[in-house]
Amino acid sequence: MTGAVIRMGIVGLDTSHVGAFTKIFHAPNADEDLQKIRVVAGLPAGNPDFPLSRDRIAGFTDELRQLGVEIVDSMAELLAKVDVVMLASVDGSQHLQQAKPIFESGTPVFIDKPLAASLTDALAIYKLGKKHQVPWFSSSSSRFTPGYLPLRDDAQRVGRVLGCDVYSQNRATTGHPDLFWYSIHGIELLYAIMGQGCTSVSMIQTPYTELVRGTWKDGRVGVYRSIREETGKAGVGVTVFGDVGIVHHNQFYDYVPMCHELAKFFTCLQPPVANDETLEIIAFMAAATQSKLRDGAQVSLAEVILQAERHGNL
Repeated sequence: MTGAVIRMGIVGLDTSHVGAFTKIFHAPNADEDLQKIRVVAGLPAGNPDFPLSRDRIAGFTDELRQLGVEIVDSMAELLAKVDVVMLASVDGSQHLQQAKPIFESGTPVFIDKPLAASLTDALAIYKLGKKHQVPWFSSSSSRFTPGYLPLRDDAQRVGRVLGCDVYSQNRATTGHPDLFWYSIHGIELLYAIMGQGCTSVSMIQTPYTELVRGTWKDGRVGVYRSIREETGKAGVGVTVFGDVGIVHHNQFYDYVPMCHELAKFFTCLQPPVANDETLEIIAFMAAATQSKLRDGAQVSLAEVILQAERHGNL
């Protein structure tokens, strides 16, 4: 690291997150931990075959340039200038390819949602992190938005968490299974409350929603409902069922807490979300996709993980 300042590079300048996060870190009145992070370099790294990347990369690249960030032409050039990386490419199918040189260089990395566009790629990223012993994590900002995480251990209002219902808006996009690209926000919240341990998943899909039911190994049940933005009022929220009480909380995503978690991670190199949990979240979504193809039958996470390992020769 260079003195007290941690130099961050951003790979993938095709999402609004790059400007929003940079403005939070560089704000004159930012908290002390945020001021330790300085975004110094950006690599556009878009996908010309992915409309949401192709059509937005020029605008977000210009925004970052106006914020004083140097725009570079290659991953090697970026890695030579930074201490840590935020991999932000909007197309999750690019993440494995882009993560490889970052892991190989030994540079700590945050991979923005979704971790990948397939369980096979997610497993490969997970194994790369282990192979190169590089600290990394991936998460939606929903997990750290105020009011949600405390419900997991709220002894007075909730008690022991017995189950949780979550809803969030969903958007479908090219190359990403039903839930991967945008429902990750809601499923991340489900795991923030329930923790790891889901063994099987079933999903039904209609023109209005995907409804996913997960069964945990201790018998608890967690439910996720996607809301198609074009079909009804969208939002984000949870209902937590406990042995003491039932609590509902809804609040839209807040990027500032996420940036605090990033600053903490890049300072201490301890992921705020375990890599094992992130992998289980991806397996949860992959199992849901398989369930839909089997008319809502229960699909085990162990089964889809084994399939992904065989498919990727991992």
